[in-house]
Amino acid sequence: MAKAILRTAGDRAFLHFQGKIIPVLIGQRGLSLDKTEGDLRTPVGELPFRRVFYRADRLSHPVCAVGLPIEPIAPNDGWCDDPAHSDYNRAVTLPHPASCENLWRDDHVYDLCIVLGWNDAPAKSGYGSAIFLHLPPVSGYTEGCIAVEEKDLRALLEAGLSHITVEEPSEALY
Repeated sequence: MAKAILRTAGDRAFLHFQGKIIPVLIGQRGLSLDKTEGDLRTPVGELPFRRVFYRADRLSHPVCAVGLPIEPIAPNDGWCDDPAHSDYNRAVTLPHPASCENLWRDDHVYDLCIVLGWNDAPAKSGYGSAIFLHLPPVSGYTEGCIAVEEKDLRALLEAGLSHITVEEPSEALY
């Protein structure tokens, strides 16, 4: 299992992996030791990779050295973000009766997307959902995920990255 460490420096974030330092984007409101649904923070802790999604109509099939499931997404793929629903923090088929995020987006954020193991064993209502490693949004921050450029994301998958540890920032940054 190859692990990267996510560290912050001021208002910037970086993945440290195999001697490389890769800039990443995190949640608009930084990191959280107490992640809650909709707080716009990236959770501190261990984030194992679960599976890979990609838009086959836009990108070529990714290569993943650790053998994760790789699945093309479709227009009816979603992710439930409704803490009151039994499908909370799970992939769902749209339309769905609860609040869900559409994985098939007009922008390119989820063209290549890794589902991270956060609040999924089992999911606890309100502790955060849809924490992914995905492509950077135009805004320059995420809603709680981690974002990295496509070339870097592909290289990380090919190099066998399977886990990210998000470190707590030093007290000087609070």
